[in-house]
Amino acid sequence: MNKFVKIAIAVIICLAVGYSASLVTRPSIETWYVTLEKPVFNPPNWIFMPVWTLLYIFMAVAAALVWDKIKEHTEEVKKALLFFIIQLILNSIWSYLFFGLKNPMLALIEIILLWLMIYETYLKFIKINKISGYLLIPYLAWVGFATVLNASIWWLNK
Repeated sequence: MNKFVKIAIAVIICLAVGYSASLVTRPSIETWYVTLEKPVFNPPNWIFMPVWTLLYIFMAVAAALVWDKIKEHTEEVKKALLFFIIQLILNSIWSYLFFGLKNPMLALIEIILLWLMIYETYLKFIKINKISGYLLIPYLAWVGFATVLNASIWWLNK
């Protein structure tokens, strides 16, 4: 399988995860989320979809570039992709906790775990393919920001 097929598969998987999370998020945006007190740095709602779409594409390309090195670094690639899958699952779970269960505190605990898992994935990816590691930096930054935003919303509404 060539690199471009791997990228296409990874993009489809990552965007599917993002789409499934959006199914829980969308109904709560117009009902529950609008009722919450938010910090002054809360971005407008329209920004989230394009940012997340771009981040899922970056994640997918990063994973595919690591996957493409499986013949040269079999064990390291398997371990790195396992971390990637775990962080992708945690990424999806956050939406269900925050928007589905409407539980910012539980979502805050989970997003901290998510950030740590993304960081571990970054450390593993960068050893295998530098570009893959660099592609995760915007994701790390955005989830760091989202963690602060999540904590602020929890604090303002507890």
